Amino acid sequence: MAIEVGMILEGKVSGITKFGAFVDLEDAKTGMVHISEVAPTFINEISDYVKVGQVVKVKVLAINDGKISLSMKQALPKDQQKKARMQKPSRERAPRQPYKPAPPVTSPGDYEWQSSRKSAPATFEDMMSRFKQTSEDKMSDLKRGGESRGYSRRGNGNGRR
Repeated sequence: MAIEVGMILEGKVSGITKFGAFVDLEDAKTGMVHISEVAPTFINEISDYVKVGQVVKVKVLAINDGKISLSMKQALPKDQQKKARMQKPSRERAPRQPYKPAPPVTSPGDYEWQSSRKSAPATFEDMMSRFKQTSEDKMSDLKRGGESRGYSRRGNGNGRR
């Protein structure tokens, strides 16, 4: 009898790898069950589910270039597939610890992370005038730096004087 896609067959597990199991079928043909098709739940270790020499039911998923893709989970009756999906393995969790804020960051060694000037402006107007002064200082530094390299905002169009 020829093997066709969709058929449910019995076969004997002939080999196990990290990625799946090889199953000997009728007519001296071998197919492979990928690890994701062994059981309806997630599996870490395939050898926990199948052993070499075990007879298993498989469904033929595809036949490509003589390679036969099989599924054990799709060969199960629908009600067993549903039950197996609902029964997720229990994972033990460590109890949650209450939130503890991280300790304050201190500067390593004697390096001073912030300037020694601790006089923070008291009002919005003070903050704005300080910002304006800082901005003007930075702009004048930029202008001086650009002029010393021979660049100017005005000129003959190519950026040079």
